[in-house]
Amino acid sequence: MTRSVLVTGGTGFIAQYCILALLEAGYRVRTTVRSLGREAEVRDHLRLGGAEPGDRLTFVVADLTADAGWAEATAGCAYVMHGASPTPTGDQTTEDEWIRPAVDGNLRVLRAARDTGVKRVVLTSAFGAICAGHGPMNRPFNETDWSDLTATNVWPYQKSKTLSERAAWDFIAREGQGLELSVVNPVAVLGPVLGADYSHSIRLIRNIMDGQPGNPKINSGFVDVRDVADLHMRAMTQEAAKGERFLAIAGESMWLADVAKVLKQSMGPAADKVSTRVLPDAEVRRGALKDPALRGAVPLLGLNLNGTSEKAMRLLGWTPRPREEAIVATAESLIRSGLLAGS
Repeated sequence: MTRSVLVTGGTGFIAQYCILALLEAGYRVRTTVRSLGREAEVRDHLRLGGAEPGDRLTFVVADLTADAGWAEATAGCAYVMHGASPTPTGDQTTEDEWIRPAVDGNLRVLRAARDTGVKRVVLTSAFGAICAGHGPMNRPFNETDWSDLTATNVWPYQKSKTLSERAAWDFIAREGQGLELSVVNPVAVLGPVLGADYSHSIRLIRNIMDGQPGNPKINSGFVDVRDVADLHMRAMTQEAAKGERFLAIAGESMWLADVAKVLKQSMGPAADKVSTRVLPDAEVRRGALKDPALRGAVPLLGLNLNGTSEKAMRLLGWTPRPREEAIVATAESLIRSGLLAGS
């Protein structure tokens, strides 16, 4: 019998690549959406990714802020890949609007998975649950690190990821009743876009390609979404992944100006607008007074956010493609999909 897997939040970038990987491996997939009106869009994206799943893919309506639909979504599934997370929008968003739905959403999914006999849940957390609130580090971040929420410069997103992941581990320890948990903590996720609904990380590449006037002195790790999906697959099926968290990064982190250099060297005339200039910190701080998009960059200026995937490579045999390949694949797909300015 073909085993079924639930992937939550089927409209998401990572979720769609997880669906593609599962279909390729022969699983039946069920995915949650907040409205069935988005089924056609998800199927279009999967088609672009090379899959025509037909009835091997089914959709269930479930929202992380309510109990309805979750028992139906998990019933009969051997595994759950849970990456959906509510993202509040608007200028008046409070910290609690980030944290509460993320924590409650994780617990809803875990409770339903436990009660319907799921074997293992693979939770998509984030590097934001590992790296935030620390001063300069003299080593790469790894899975033993947790964000320090007592620090003053931790964003609500990072708090929500940290507290919701901790809540998941606590649930498993106290009331999991044998349900297994593995966690994947990706850095900035790049790779070929399947449509206009893509990750925040891909905006970094789009902005550089669109000719932003320079690059703040910001450092980030990068990983290709196809490799993130592959790590989810390994975390789902391998015994060694039970009860473990895995940081997903390809090679070492990079400064944004070096990302711009990769694009300049690899993309030919398509990178004509790319600037490799490093913006002075003072200029970024001045800009942040007027531009909310720059405000989040200020606490990160000059901070090395390197991490290591040694654990995933050693325990699970994971081998991500080079970060440069992920960067170029992202830019090429933005061009192909007509998502750059003036295209």
